[in-house]
Amino acid sequence: MKRFTVAVLTLVLVLAMAMPTMAANGKARVRVVHASPDAPAVDVWVNDSIKAFTNAPFKGVTAYAELDPATYNVKVVPAGATTPVVIEADLGLEADKDYTVVAVNTLANIEPLVLVDNNATPAEGKAHVRFVHASPDAPAVDIAVANGGPVLFGNVPFKGVGDYLPVDAGTYDLEVRLAGTTTVVLSVPGVRLSNQTVYTIFAMGLAGGSPALTAVPSVDAAPMAMLPVSGGAMDFTPILMGLAGLSLLSGGAVLKLRKR
Repeated sequence: MKRFTVAVLTLVLVLAMAMPTMAANGKARVRVVHASPDAPAVDVWVNDSIKAFTNAPFKGVTAYAELDPATYNVKVVPAGATTPVVIEADLGLEADKDYTVVAVNTLANIEPLVLVDNNATPAEGKAHVRFVHASPDAPAVDIAVANGGPVLFGNVPFKGVGDYLPVDAGTYDLEVRLAGTTTVVLSVPGVRLSNQTVYTIFAMGLAGGSPALTAVPSVDAAPMAMLPVSGGAMDFTPILMGLAGLSLLSGGAVLKLRKR
């Protein structure tokens, strides 16, 4: 019996490690992120006939859904309803690519921000991380290494998105500065990045209101086929107006971050 149990566990581990961390076999994958601070939980319909995602709450990050490459009509509606349609867009999906559709801005101005994801496995000892600025009232910021370290992502505005930054796996202390200044408006200590794992960190909420500005981390791809996660979000004090920040433009060079 023990031998059988060990064999089953071994098979489960092999299958888990074999699960794709990115689109493959001619398919596309798409997920939805709810980052509109005053919008209710939503359902996402595809081509008016398929309810792809149900009851996605604010700060929710869905798992990827696999689709054939094509152009799809996507509608976002309040959960359990068919109207009003708060977002409608035609989304062209290509084979062997991953996409993230982020619902951004306040409900009155809600819009889709479509990202093409790169979930390729990082090199041994490395992690990849990007940032998405989805806080509609937060100003442009710089993301820097803490304690006066160099700027990693400069002058990031609302809806700013940038390339993945390869870093050594480990734990880092970062800070958010008002763009172009040395004024630190937020310390972000203890950012843990695991080996061969791909992350996105979304800045959501309001810098000057409720819900408060929050950083929502997502594990996009990992060696053991970990699912994207939401929750465990780090709440930021709303008066820190500069926290518009965790968004991204890697200047191309891979910078050696200062590990804790």
